[in-house]
Amino acid sequence: MVWHRVRQTVIVPCHSQSRILRFIRVAGMRRLCTSPVVQEKGHTVKKKYTRPEVPAPAHPHQRREPLPWQTPKPSGDDPECPGKLEAILSNPSYVPAIEDVNFLDGDDARGVRLQLDYLKPERQLREHGVQQTIVVFGSTRIVEPAAAERKVGQLREALAASPADSELQRRLFVAERILAKCRYYEVAREFSRLVANAGGGPQDSRLVVMTGGGPGMMEAANRGAHDAGAKTVGLNITLPHEQYPNPYVTPGLCFQFHYFALRKMHFVMRARALVAFPGGFGTLDELFETLTLIQTRKIRPLPVVLVGEDYWRKALDIDFLVDEGVIDIEDRDLFWYAETAEAIWEGLQCWYEHIGETLIEENP
Repeated sequence: MVWHRVRQTVIVPCHSQSRILRFIRVAGMRRLCTSPVVQEKGHTVKKKYTRPEVPAPAHPHQRREPLPWQTPKPSGDDPECPGKLEAILSNPSYVPAIEDVNFLDGDDARGVRLQLDYLKPERQLREHGVQQTIVVFGSTRIVEPAAAERKVGQLREALAASPADSELQRRLFVAERILAKCRYYEVAREFSRLVANAGGGPQDSRLVVMTGGGPGMMEAANRGAHDAGAKTVGLNITLPHEQYPNPYVTPGLCFQFHYFALRKMHFVMRARALVAFPGGFGTLDELFETLTLIQTRKIRPLPVVLVGEDYWRKALDIDFLVDEGVIDIEDRDLFWYAETAEAIWEGLQCWYEHIGETLIEENP
């Protein structure tokens, strides 16, 4: 909008050439205003309100006269002004709080960081229509079979050249154990494809696969959903060393958390199930956290599936804990074992059928 002053007359531009204009004298000035009569589609429509004393609205961005603080104090008034002003503007105190990284990273802003760690993923998940999740965890070291086979082959060649090297012997033993478990990579991938094709198909984001966003078993779970063309979520965490998310997480649904606590909360908030593949400390951490929340009824019970019974019976001797009296017999029924993608999927549906619900909730 452009304002023109002509012989003390303020001209208000009209956005419709069909309007009839008239002059009204206000406060000693002649102001060009729209008529209460407007031509629309060949017939005359009378405006509802006409108040001559009401001035034309101010421009939303521009002013005819600049405000005093829009220009710095002239150096002609005080030669030292430019230097003094530069000292003020360059001081960290003048940086807006929302742009001051050093301030936001300090102890005083911890509460704000906690809120932001929660809010940003929450908003993105809502915008993508993610209502519920199946959380999949497992070792970052259990890679796809081809990669595991290459590792074993390389170590065997190295050991053949140095057969007495005890460290190479140990590393080969570990690599062979990883190779034996890498079949679960394909199980996780196939399970996620089943999730992706459930409900309304890959474009239905009511129920999606959520992982920690890392390599190994989490990569496999994200990859299966990605293969099917479905959205899939990865919750990364900032660590002292550099890390990369796996490439199969949906752009826009891969998040970096500062706090483990907020990351854990987002894992549980929308969870309809937890599926744990063989894993180490991180997997055990999320598993025990979830089992404790269910045991104490801090959250509504949800199904927990441990994939790979042989591994889990050694890693977690649940019968020993019951016999020692540190958990109750009923706590043994907070999870079950499975071996295949189909068994996991059917087990989850069976669990919800027991309580009279469906795995994928209908929209209210």
